[in-house]
Amino acid sequence: MREILDELRAWNEAGEQIALATVVETWGSSPRPLGSRMAVTRSGKMAGSVSNGCIEGAVFEEAQKVLKSGEPKIAAFGVADDVAFEVGLACGGHIEVFVQPLDAVQKNLIGMLDKDEPATLRTNLVTGESQLVVGTPPGTELARRDGDWFIEPFRRPAHLIIVGAIHIAIPLHRLAKVMGYRVTVIDARAKFATRERFPEADELLVSWPDEGLRNLMLDRSTYIVILTHDPKFDLPALRSVLKKDVGYIGAIGSRKTNANRFDALRKEGFTEEEIARVHGPIGLDLGSRGAEETALGILAELTAVRFAGTGAGMREVKAARA
Repeated sequence: MREILDELRAWNEAGEQIALATVVETWGSSPRPLGSRMAVTRSGKMAGSVSNGCIEGAVFEEAQKVLKSGEPKIAAFGVADDVAFEVGLACGGHIEVFVQPLDAVQKNLIGMLDKDEPATLRTNLVTGESQLVVGTPPGTELARRDGDWFIEPFRRPAHLIIVGAIHIAIPLHRLAKVMGYRVTVIDARAKFATRERFPEADELLVSWPDEGLRNLMLDRSTYIVILTHDPKFDLPALRSVLKKDVGYIGAIGSRKTNANRFDALRKEGFTEEEIARVHGPIGLDLGSRGAEETALGILAELTAVRFAGTGAGMREVKAARA
């Protein structure tokens, strides 16, 4: 929804009749994930994508039918259908798209997204009924189907907080910006936390970690990476976030370093469940120790946690599912 938010807002304000097409089921080599969305107006405007182009024309026609009838429907495209080859899914994919008129609940969601307020949209795929719940559930932020209901969490835009403006933090903040994160860098050492070192950071805070984190919103859309490798910085940072419902906590350092941190936190009364939330040593093993590769491994692990990935190679994942 966020990728077409500007168009939806403008079309709604202009009084356009709008249909939303949402990917609600996929099998095989479908090119777009669940929750991918396309908007179509009665006047012929389009925004977004449900298939990277291969079935957009067919979905446009279905959207026009829905706008005319006012009735939602599921449109299915797959290899068993003569239409499948024509719409570009002959390589083995199958996709179901739920097409519905934009309703009052979805208009309220647009307003919440404009304010970066977290919400969960529940849509009944039989009746078209929509429900809007304030906040999002724990776990993955991915959309999912649950029987007749399609459930879409909409968290605030992803926010990466890097504690420790060390060398690895420089490529990490750049990679995160490429991935669409808002990035905050915190370090009490003013000579490290500089705009010259972190030109793409949205926010640079020269402060102790606990002080800097105290003034930031910490929720499931927040991802914390602790790179300071010094107990006088690491422990205050961990104390500040372990009881918060954040999306990810990672701490750099060896197994021994992390074991020492965890022992200190246990003595302070933190539970095993809270301590187990820390990914430490941090990152996926990519077989290299360079700063750029380490940053990539950190962001790869964070991404796997965020979207419930395994972190395994796709060859192994596909073989296990075969």
